[in-house]
Amino acid sequence: MDLELLLSALTAKDTKCAYGTLLELERLSDESDCLYPYTERFADMTEDRAYAVRCRGFRLFCRQARWDDGGVIDRCLDRALAILEDEKPTAVRQALAALLELAPYKRALWPVIRARVEAMDLNRYRDTMAPLIEKDIRRLLDAME
Repeated sequence: MDLELLLSALTAKDTKCAYGTLLELERLSDESDCLYPYTERFADMTEDRAYAVRCRGFRLFCRQARWDDGGVIDRCLDRALAILEDEKPTAVRQALAALLELAPYKRALWPVIRARVEAMDLNRYRDTMAPLIEKDIRRLLDAME
């Protein structure tokens, strides 16, 4: 399996292909540390112009937490958490769900995560999305107790 080829597909214009690749890479991340060397690359993806790429990067970034014996997550978390201020509420919801994957492996980062999540301004989102994001926040905070 060519990891570089799979990783390049994450930014493909074909969103169906890119999403399928994301799911495959998440599966690989759950099974082994083969993607851990790309953790900083995933953090970089959170700054992409395309919101779907930002989401994919953050999801894969969080999936590497179980393998992070080098502290890459710790070093890159602050800039990756900028996704919590994304203008796209679906990006924010995916990021909050991804943090649920990270939390069990990075207890030392809970105060940082908690502070960023509690500082979120939900007024920037439509009335239909704000309650859903609020529920996602509550689920994450509950998981970190």
